[in-house]
Amino acid sequence: MDGWLLAATLTLAVGLTAALWGVATGPLRRRVVAQNLSTAVACPGLLLLAQGYDRPSYVDLALVLALLGPVGTLVFARLLAGELAEDPPRARGVTWAAAGLGAVVVLALCAVTGPGRAMAKLLVTGALLIGGNLVASRALTGAAEETGGTGRA
Repeated sequence: MDGWLLAATLTLAVGLTAALWGVATGPLRRRVVAQNLSTAVACPGLLLLAQGYDRPSYVDLALVLALLGPVGTLVFARLLAGELAEDPPRARGVTWAAAGLGAVVVLALCAVTGPGRAMAKLLVTGALLIGGNLVASRALTGAAEETGGTGRA
């Protein structure tokens, strides 16, 4: 097993276990943050698997996940705005940790890949992953602020 596969295994095992625990237990605010975390962890894991197995198609899958994952979180933030207003999520540390993980993985893979189309695809995936995670996390905390605790958006 090479280092890329070991890093992918650790990323997916630790990150998705934490996300699964968060989704399965606790209040609503923890569950929506954990749902957002699952995308933010699975995408870097797929990028590491792509490098470890030398499968560029995994990068395409990570790109689609980086694009659609935050959209799902935004849908949850909109649909659950009233319930989240009563007990707003606080996800600043988790959000920045996930964004940092994504940045480190993308930069490491860019260094290995070198200039070209593959590097451009990695940079787009990283920008979507980090930006989407930050926007979705802001929407989760902002949904509660917009309703002002009234339960209506």
